[in-house]
Amino acid sequence: MPVAAPLIRTPCQRSQPSSPTRGLRNKAKHTKLPCYTKINRSVQRPFCTAEKSQTEPKRNTAFGSVGRRIPYRIVHVINQDGESLGNMHRADALKLMDQHNLKLVLLKENVEPPVYRLMTGQQIHEEQLRRAEKKKASPKPGVVQKELSFSSAIAKNDLETKAKQIGQWIDKKYHVKVTIRQAKGSSTDMSMLFDQILETVSEKATYLSKPKVTREGVSACILRHMSDKELKAHQKMKNQKTSTVKTDENEDVKSNELHQ
Repeated sequence: MPVAAPLIRTPCQRSQPSSPTRGLRNKAKHTKLPCYTKINRSVQRPFCTAEKSQTEPKRNTAFGSVGRRIPYRIVHVINQDGESLGNMHRADALKLMDQHNLKLVLLKENVEPPVYRLMTGQQIHEEQLRRAEKKKASPKPGVVQKELSFSSAIAKNDLETKAKQIGQWIDKKYHVKVTIRQAKGSSTDMSMLFDQILETVSEKATYLSKPKVTREGVSACILRHMSDKELKAHQKMKNQKTSTVKTDENEDVKSNELHQ
């Protein structure tokens, strides 16, 4: 019977106890770790439009004289009569302003070149009033504005119907724009007609925008509901007026008794 050769273990074949972390340590030796560098956040900052908008100076959108501050090299100039003088260097525009003792007003900035107008102080003041009146007459967000339009030759019954409709809208806190067209050959006083309409709702309404001519032969106004403060003031004035009338009546009665 053949004898089996003895099993001889060489050093390279010697078995070693396995360790669960040994493979990880060996892998870590050959793994290149990322290199982290300290970032100076005061130098590198991410782009952010919101942050940029906060640092930008706000533009002055008010209508008025710009003085001698014109940031644009070439501008388009309009004279005080509304006529175009064409494009010119800002130095020439300032020279015209000084020569005619006028003021420069920026009209349009988002065009190339920007448009400026030469105006007198009175013209600027009138334009500011016009813009303020237009802004005041514009309905605010959330406010409903109704409109009525009719001729100055409207019949009495129709006018009463219109006034009733206005009163219903005023009760709902709506703004009501009333437009009246001057009838041909009519001699009706437009301002008196507007006051007549207001009188029908005078206990609760007042002018938001007073009657004015919007174009030839057409006038308009805007009515609104009074505030609580205005209602109290109106009631107080009404009570004082009633008290004054009663006092006068009592004095008349006493005077008649003395003469009898």
